[in-house]
Amino acid sequence: MEQGVFLPLLLLLGLLPQGRGGPLEVEPPEPVVAMAVGESRELTCRLACADGRAASVQWRSLDTSLGAVQSGAGISVLSVRNASLSAAGTRVCVGSCGNLTFQQAVQLLVFAFPNQLTVTPEALVAGQGREVACTAHNIMPAGPPTSPDTFSMSLLLGDGELEGAEALDWDVEEEPQEGEDPLFQVTTRWLLPPWGAPALHTLHCQATLRLPGLELSHRQPIPGSSPTSAALWTGSLVLGLLLLAFLIYHLQKRCRHTS
Repeated sequence: MEQGVFLPLLLLLGLLPQGRGGPLEVEPPEPVVAMAVGESRELTCRLACADGRAASVQWRSLDTSLGAVQSGAGISVLSVRNASLSAAGTRVCVGSCGNLTFQQAVQLLVFAFPNQLTVTPEALVAGQGREVACTAHNIMPAGPPTSPDTFSMSLLLGDGELEGAEALDWDVEEEPQEGEDPLFQVTTRWLLPPWGAPALHTLHCQATLRLPGLELSHRQPIPGSSPTSAALWTGSLVLGLLLLAFLIYHLQKRCRHTS
């Protein structure tokens, strides 16, 4: 087994002596780091030995490709460039001062959450159907509705959730892709409560992704129209046509009398 794999494996099993003076400093300090597909990020690990001797520091990886690493005396910088979903996994910084060894693990999460929401129907009409569907495209992860702590969808009326909306179903399908990363589309359908025209102009579908240290949301408006307004417009048009026909009739009648 190569030493690069064997050393962190022993560390994780607790078989090497652990140092107490001069702990590792990792930036960012969070144990879980989330980054978007295509994003680039650097993880920096430093170690200063208590007795002033030169520290050895190196990033390792157990379950995924490591990335580009530049190491020097007391410092190691891991660069993840143009991240794909396959870059997710655990990175371990290993440092040593003499026979004392230190380690710190960072879990890297890679997500996809573009602002790509579609709604059906494209517009609502008061009193003409109460079912609405919203689809989020090209996302990862796409958790089940029983675990809304990661990905969730909701209907908003103004700034608050629409009360009385009944969630009908939750459907997850793999999105057709040209690349290798598996992305998904999630569709949620609701049955709206009885509603009228005033609410239609403020109804939105919202998709939310929550990851450690990160919360992102996208909104898509669901426009509405009022059948009352449509009837008024139609009635005005008919009345205008009748008036026009009346004027034409009288003009023709006057022309005949003049002749």
